[in-house]
Amino acid sequence: MRILFTGGSGKAGRHVVRHLADEGHRILNADLSPLGLPGVPDLITDLTDPGQVWGAMTSYAGFEELEPGSGLPKFDAVVHFGALARILIKPDCETYRVNTLSTYNVLEAAAKLDIPKVVFASSETTYGICFADGERKPEYLPIDEEHPVVPEDAYALSKVSNEVTARGIQRRTGQDIYGLRISNVCEVEDYHRDFPAYAEDPAPRLRNIFGYIDVRDLSQMVSRCLATDGLGFELFNVANDDLAVPQDNETLRAHFYDGVPVKTPMQPRQAFYSNAKARRMLGFSPQHDWRSTLGG
Repeated sequence: MRILFTGGSGKAGRHVVRHLADEGHRILNADLSPLGLPGVPDLITDLTDPGQVWGAMTSYAGFEELEPGSGLPKFDAVVHFGALARILIKPDCETYRVNTLSTYNVLEAAAKLDIPKVVFASSETTYGICFADGERKPEYLPIDEEHPVVPEDAYALSKVSNEVTARGIQRRTGQDIYGLRISNVCEVEDYHRDFPAYAEDPAPRLRNIFGYIDVRDLSQMVSRCLATDGLGFELFNVANDDLAVPQDNETLRAHFYDGVPVKTPMQPRQAFYSNAKARRMLGFSPQHDWRSTLGG
């Protein structure tokens, strides 16, 4: 496929771009900072500017595309990861502005250019727990895509707004638009640096619902979205099957989630953040976990 990828220079994006390129896709990375990956051109693009987004979406993806003399090729898909990654990077108003405006620009341009598929990064924060002022408990466990989204912070509000925008545009166009509610993204070095301490104190993972996703499995998830057609608008949790801490499910529930209803029976190591929908509809199957990496 010929894919416009926004935000391919970020922590998650750079792994997904490499994975897609290794699969044989032609990628154009639209970002404010270059990725510098051989074979993947960088197009410095301000996604909050609709003209620049339109220009990126109607751009050549490398000098070699000039050679056939057959005119400008069309993108088969857009993968939109470009965003401010959390609160407390820029003021809240700027976080909301950048994230919502860039997503609207990408979705609207893709719709008007008749690009049949968009995959965009949403977030676990939509459930209103991660960046809440004080503790917020889920309404039930495990958290699936039907769980209410009631965010309080600018970042999560921007992600919920993006989901509503995507749903509305898909209803108008009939495109496939898939939103990924991504759990805390981890690289191998994160496991070595951070995870051993959770054996003594799992509390630092509470705001992430004790969940995570390996960058390699996030890459697999994007590939599965690109390979699966005809779903229309869908939202998917993207998380590992396993908890991010060594304590078992029942122990964590007793300590942190006392009184929270359990919607379906849970296994000892089962994550509180359900990926069952992605497994069922996309064939998603996480292959990388912190226990294997650390020998636990």
